[in-house]
Amino acid sequence: MNNSSRRGVGAGNQHVLDYLKRMRVESPGFYYAIEGGNESLNGNIFWADSTSRINYNYFGDTVRFDTSYRAGGYKVPFATFTGVNHHAQPVLFGCALLNNESEASLVWVLQTWLRAMHSKAPVSITTDADRLIQMVVTHVLSDTRHRFCRWSVFRQTKENVAHTYQMHPSFDMELKKCVNDAESIEEFESCWELIMEKYYVTDNEWLQSMYSIRHQWVPVFMRDTFFGELPTSDGDNVRNSYFDGFVDSSTTIQVWIKQYEKAMTNWHQRELNADLDTSSSTPLLKTPSPMEKQAANLFTRRIFLKFQEELVETLANQVTKIDDSENIATYRVAKFGEEHKAHTVRFNGFEMKSTCSCQMFEFSGLICRHTLSVFRAKNVLTLPSQYILNRWTRNAKNGDQGALEECPTLPTHSQVSTTFRYNNLRHEAMKFVEGGAKSVHMYNVAMNALQDAVKKVSATKKKNFGSVNGRLESGGRETQAISQSKAEKERKIRELKAELDAVNHQSEVYRSNLLTVLKDMEDEKFKLSVKVQNARLSLKE
Repeated sequence: MNNSSRRGVGAGNQHVLDYLKRMRVESPGFYYAIEGGNESLNGNIFWADSTSRINYNYFGDTVRFDTSYRAGGYKVPFATFTGVNHHAQPVLFGCALLNNESEASLVWVLQTWLRAMHSKAPVSITTDADRLIQMVVTHVLSDTRHRFCRWSVFRQTKENVAHTYQMHPSFDMELKKCVNDAESIEEFESCWELIMEKYYVTDNEWLQSMYSIRHQWVPVFMRDTFFGELPTSDGDNVRNSYFDGFVDSSTTIQVWIKQYEKAMTNWHQRELNADLDTSSSTPLLKTPSPMEKQAANLFTRRIFLKFQEELVETLANQVTKIDDSENIATYRVAKFGEEHKAHTVRFNGFEMKSTCSCQMFEFSGLICRHTLSVFRAKNVLTLPSQYILNRWTRNAKNGDQGALEECPTLPTHSQVSTTFRYNNLRHEAMKFVEGGAKSVHMYNVAMNALQDAVKKVSATKKKNFGSVNGRLESGGRETQAISQSKAEKERKIRELKAELDAVNHQSEVYRSNLLTVLKDMEDEKFKLSVKVQNARLSLKE
């Protein structure tokens, strides 16, 4: 990347600035900044809405700074800060328009983003494989573990070693398998050397350069740090872009803002769907283990299924004690028939702590099959609390929000955005549904409470409608009394009508959400009635 590169998008930037100004008025928690402090159409621009800043408080332990759009010939040179939420879905932490891609400007973008996230640095950050970005990250986030995205490395490798890829189609698959599947440093080193010799690329300068920085992109060298990367069959798919399918190389700046909002709505809905899936149904258990039942009640559905895979694999694992000193016992764990892939687990029975040579928990935040095998052998029936990361649980957003309260620019109780209010209301409503569905008695209590709530919301809507109408009339009398200009009167009326429309819209949203919850409760009541009837029939038989 050229340090002096400048890729302005012309007058289209004014379209972005108008949008950001409007959003700042509508939501006090919305943050944006322009490099240099002025409104130059050629400066870098950064912004993050209140939802992004709140989500960072929960899921900001690992971050992806994605600038890959620069290499794809996109008309809009934008970059994104994303993470993964409790459903392992991408979540947005901010966007930037990179009109100026110098080192100083990239430093400004990263520093501005960090300031918007109340100066809370992540544990780890993933970026494209780029020397300039590496220098910038080192400067701004000196205590954060930095890695290059494997997707980016493989893409660049395919471009720089194109002849080998064309001559040997199997090269790509074998290289990825070597990088993604190596379970030890020794295994990776040996595999890499064999591939280089097999395809006669030992002296290839690009591959040599990638090997020299292997500690920054090959997983086996980085598994001691949390990156939130779950086990997957497609190991190189680290990118998981937030805007894929919404923005492409032909998207103009005018269209881009609309697509940005569509992507936000899409991922918000996906999170709501995943929340509903987690809270409204019980996953099928595959073992009689109390630990599996515990995990099903704690984790989100996606995370539980990953945990379940690890737990089921313990049934095929052999556990052999190889050392026992003081409070720490060391075990050798291997799958039957794959003894050559054994892992070492150190277990402290007094503190209920364990470490495994695969370092899956440190890397992904999920406990591995090897440690679970030792737990099974030692009759540890429930998952110790230190192996339950709150960020992967269904209650991930119920944690302490102290950091948010310390940030003065985030919305207060009287200033929260519609999205923030909607998320909180929905979250509380789902807890209400879960509690109300536990018994017929609780259902009746919950249903009565919800019906009362619907009446109160409806009454408040009417009250607000009358209040706003009264203000409209009062405003008319005031303007007449003080002889305001016609333009001023019209402006006042437009503002009050907009306020009335907003109140009506909010009331409709609340009413719709409450009706949805009532329907869910009715469905749950029907299911309970069927269960009770079946139980009675069984007793008669």
